[in-house]
Amino acid sequence: MSPGIPPADYSLYIHVPFCRSFCDYCDFYSVLLPPGGEGNTLVERYINTLAADARWLFEKFPAATIPAIYIGGGTPSVLGAEGIRRLFGALGELPGLGRDRDRGQDREWTVEANPESLDGEFLHACREAGVNRLSLGVQSFSPRLRALVHRGGPVEVLERALDLALRFFPQSFSADIMAGLPGQDLKDLLDDIERLLIFHPAHVSLYALNLEEGTPLWDRAAELPPQDKAGRLWIRGRDALERSGYSQYEVSNFSLPGHESRHNLRYWGMKNWLALGPSGSGTLIDDRKGTGLRVNWSADLALWLAGDPARPGRLEQENLDRLSLMKESLLMGFRLSRGPDAPLFKRRFGLSPEEAIPKTLAKWRSRGLIRADPANSPAGQGPALTRKGLLFLNSFLVDIFEELDPD
Repeated sequence: MSPGIPPADYSLYIHVPFCRSFCDYCDFYSVLLPPGGEGNTLVERYINTLAADARWLFEKFPAATIPAIYIGGGTPSVLGAEGIRRLFGALGELPGLGRDRDRGQDREWTVEANPESLDGEFLHACREAGVNRLSLGVQSFSPRLRALVHRGGPVEVLERALDLALRFFPQSFSADIMAGLPGQDLKDLLDDIERLLIFHPAHVSLYALNLEEGTPLWDRAAELPPQDKAGRLWIRGRDALERSGYSQYEVSNFSLPGHESRHNLRYWGMKNWLALGPSGSGTLIDDRKGTGLRVNWSADLALWLAGDPARPGRLEQENLDRLSLMKESLLMGFRLSRGPDAPLFKRRFGLSPEEAIPKTLAKWRSRGLIRADPANSPAGQGPALTRKGLLFLNSFLVDIFEELDPD
């Protein structure tokens, strides 16, 4: 099973698959959590299975340190204070996660929450366990827009949740806003950003709505703004965030200085991470060989709850050869405003990004969309898309893949 990677730094992603309702645009794996005792029983089975999987996974891939933990979903806050405490208790028994071993470790620990299932007791339980970052799904303050995509919770609940976030996690919470929602215009988006910034989030994710096949919104595509209009909306939203002191450090992510998401920076930087929970996906990289192993848990709660990693279909592995890992490293790295980690890329693949894709970089540099001179870049940085170039990331990636794999 093990690819021979010695104990190393791993981020950890934990997927909580439960939601109270489904938004029309979401394609993340989730299931409805039944109310009452049936839901409590399901949560208990989930936590017990997760703990068993974690013991098995950490035995196969021992961690030297775990610098970042991210609990996402789904909607982790539907577990409530009691459920999240049980989850933290199970994790606290694991090597590398126990509070005694890691006392004083500079770890980022994030939990996602939705406003309609958030309360002070839940946040107190999170903070008590060592969570130091909250990610809150806002999307829009407009009742009209929220109703059009079946986003749960009235605006009053949203503002109460933001008040709680500010009280429990001052200067360490993140919030999501969406551009391109059905019926959304520029005033809607700018109003959303203005109302959000009253609560002083340290980090804002401004997402352009992507239409995903299989979601309810897929069949209502005609309701969405034209692509060019949606793009202009997003740009105006970006400009508003930048005027307010937020720096764009990734295609869709903005932060105040020093408040970037460390978990996501590791993910975009293609550094090792493990994952737990149904649909969770981890990637382990052997820097010596420039290859990797992807470990995917089944996106089927019933199969995942069977609890045996050896059961067919419950856990799948995918070997990433040198070319596949190089493509993915460039795909992820160029999402960042600073570009791929050039020294790490060189160590893994024996050549720099400039040497790997010279034609693509020359073409885009001639258009003024790549940072002009890598020799004058800050230490550790190589080529990167300019602020304007990031708007054309998908086209840039097509050129990269065609150069790396012309057949």
